Amino acid sequence: MQADGWLDAISWNEQSLVPVIAQEVGSKDVLMMAWMNRDALLETLRLGEAIYWSRSRQKLWHKGEESGHTQKVREIRLDCDGDTILLLVEQKDGIACHTGEHSCFFLNWDSAKSAWVDESKAGK
Repeated sequence: MQADGWLDAISWNEQSLVPVIAQEVGSKDVLMMAWMNRDALLETLRLGEAIYWSRSRQKLWHKGEESGHTQKVREIRLDCDGDTILLLVEQKDGIACHTGEHSCFFLNWDSAKSAWVDESKAGK
């Protein structure tokens, strides 16, 4: 495998992106989902902090660049199909979501109500 051949093990989509799940090292909480392109992954490896691709802004996005809630990457895993990356991270200040929540996954499906229930601090 060539020096950058390991990048070819990743199944990039039509936009040359791959979905990335960020999971907290200690708690194992799933914090968020984002996207990476090759440059974002290479910059993540270089810096040791999560760098994503912002589809809305069409540029690299250093997680926490505005909020200070950076993600120190402890481990990078690729799923068996090569089409999803898992980052095991230390989440600075315990806040991953732009809403100020620990995790972006605070909406819970209630089948009895056929509705999403907001389990965030603000929704309780």
